[in-house]
Amino acid sequence: MTQTTQRHIVAEYFEGFRTSDHPRILATLTDDVQWVIHGHRTTYGKAEFDGEIENPAFTGSPELDVQRIHEDGPAVVTTGEGHGTSVDHGPFRFAFNDLFTFRGGLIARVDSYIVPLS
Repeated sequence: MTQTTQRHIVAEYFEGFRTSDHPRILATLTDDVQWVIHGHRTTYGKAEFDGEIENPAFTGSPELDVQRIHEDGPAVVTTGEGHGTSVDHGPFRFAFNDLFTFRGGLIARVDSYIVPLS
Protein backbone atom coordinates (compact mmCIF):
# COMPACT_ATOMS: atom_id res chain seq x y z
CA MET A 1 0.00 0.00 0.00
CA THR A 2 1.47 3.35 -0.96
CA GLN A 3 1.31 6.33 1.35
CA THR A 4 -0.65 8.25 -1.29
CA THR A 5 -3.39 5.62 -1.20
CA GLN A 6 -3.49 5.58 2.60
CA ARG A 7 -3.72 9.38 2.65
CA HIS A 8 -6.56 9.21 0.13
CA ILE A 9 -8.44 6.71 2.31
CA VAL A 10 -7.95 8.89 5.40
CA ALA A 11 -9.17 11.93 3.42
CA GLU A 12 -12.29 9.96 2.38
CA TYR A 13 -12.86 8.97 6.01
CA PHE A 14 -12.74 12.60 7.20
CA GLU A 15 -14.88 13.86 4.32
CA GLY A 16 -17.45 11.21 5.23
CA PHE A 17 -17.58 12.54 8.81
CA ARG A 18 -17.88 16.14 7.60
CA THR A 19 -21.01 15.19 5.65
CA SER A 20 -22.34 12.35 7.87
CA ASP A 21 -21.96 10.02 4.88
CA HIS A 22 -22.08 6.59 6.51
CA PRO A 23 -21.40 4.52 3.32
CA ARG A 24 -18.40 6.72 2.47
CA ILE A 25 -16.87 6.18 5.92
CA LEU A 26 -17.70 2.48 6.12
CA ALA A 27 -16.10 1.87 2.69
CA THR A 28 -12.72 2.85 4.20
CA LEU A 29 -12.91 0.23 6.99
CA THR A 30 -12.26 -3.48 7.43
CA ASP A 31 -15.26 -5.53 8.57
CA ASP A 32 -13.62 -6.14 11.97
CA VAL A 33 -12.50 -2.52 12.50
CA GLN A 34 -11.87 -1.34 16.05
CA TRP A 35 -12.41 2.28 17.05
CA VAL A 36 -10.86 3.16 20.38
CA ILE A 37 -12.07 6.57 21.52
CA HIS A 38 -9.72 6.82 24.48
CA GLY A 39 -11.48 7.73 27.71
CA HIS A 40 -14.90 7.14 26.14
CA ARG A 41 -15.53 3.75 24.50
CA THR A 42 -14.35 1.14 22.02
CA THR A 43 -16.40 -0.12 19.09
CA TYR A 44 -15.87 -3.49 17.41
CA GLY A 45 -16.88 -4.09 13.80
CA LYS A 46 -18.60 -1.94 11.20
CA ALA A 47 -22.07 -2.10 12.80
CA GLU A 48 -20.89 -0.63 16.12
CA PHE A 49 -18.67 1.86 14.29
CA ASP A 50 -21.66 2.95 12.20
CA GLY A 51 -23.66 3.60 15.38
CA GLU A 52 -20.98 5.99 16.64
CA ILE A 53 -20.75 8.03 13.41
CA GLU A 54 -23.79 10.07 14.41
CA ASN A 55 -23.77 9.67 18.17
CA PRO A 56 -27.18 10.70 19.61
CA ALA A 57 -25.41 12.95 22.14
CA PHE A 58 -24.48 15.29 19.26
CA THR A 59 -26.34 17.05 16.46
CA GLY A 60 -25.26 17.73 12.90
CA SER A 61 -21.94 16.93 11.30
CA PRO A 62 -18.66 18.07 12.84
CA GLU A 63 -16.38 20.62 11.24
CA LEU A 64 -12.96 18.98 11.04
CA ASP A 65 -9.71 20.74 10.14
CA VAL A 66 -6.91 18.20 9.64
CA GLN A 67 -3.74 20.18 10.22
CA ARG A 68 -1.00 17.53 10.09
CA ILE A 69 -0.63 14.06 8.59
CA HIS A 70 2.27 11.69 9.19
CA GLU A 71 2.66 8.23 7.67
CA ASP A 72 4.89 5.35 8.63
CA GLY A 73 4.28 1.96 7.04
CA PRO A 74 0.74 0.79 7.80
CA ALA A 75 0.04 3.76 10.10
CA VAL A 76 -1.26 7.26 9.42
CA VAL A 77 -1.41 9.86 12.20
CA THR A 78 -3.52 13.01 11.93
CA THR A 79 -3.89 16.00 14.21
CA GLY A 80 -6.33 18.85 13.96
CA GLU A 81 -9.17 20.83 15.47
CA GLY A 82 -12.90 20.64 15.14
CA HIS A 83 -16.26 22.08 16.11
CA GLY A 84 -19.38 20.18 17.03
CA THR A 85 -22.70 20.60 18.81
CA SER A 86 -23.63 18.64 21.92
CA VAL A 87 -27.34 18.02 22.57
CA ASP A 88 -26.91 18.90 26.25
CA HIS A 89 -24.26 21.64 26.10
CA GLY A 90 -24.44 23.27 22.66
CA PRO A 91 -21.45 24.20 20.47
CA PHE A 92 -17.96 23.13 21.47
CA ARG A 93 -14.41 23.08 20.08
CA PHE A 94 -11.91 20.27 20.36
CA ALA A 95 -8.45 19.18 19.31
CA PHE A 96 -8.01 15.67 17.98
CA ASN A 97 -5.33 13.14 17.19
CA ASP A 98 -6.26 10.01 15.25
CA LEU A 99 -3.97 7.05 14.63
CA PHE A 100 -5.16 4.91 11.70
CA THR A 101 -3.75 1.39 11.36
CA PHE A 102 -4.18 -0.18 7.92
CA ARG A 103 -4.56 -3.83 6.92
CA GLY A 104 -5.25 -5.06 3.41
CA GLY A 105 -5.67 -1.54 2.06
CA LEU A 106 -8.35 -0.50 4.57
CA ILE A 107 -8.46 1.04 8.04
CA ALA A 108 -8.42 -1.79 10.61
CA ARG A 109 -8.15 0.33 13.77
CA VAL A 110 -8.65 3.96 14.72
CA ASP A 111 -7.25 5.30 17.99
CA SER A 112 -8.88 8.68 18.70
CA TYR A 113 -7.74 11.17 21.31
CA ILE A 114 -10.06 14.16 21.77
CA VAL A 115 -9.36 17.16 23.99
CA PRO A 116 -11.98 19.88 24.65
CA LEU A 117 -10.83 23.44 23.89
CA SER A 118 -12.17 26.62 25.44
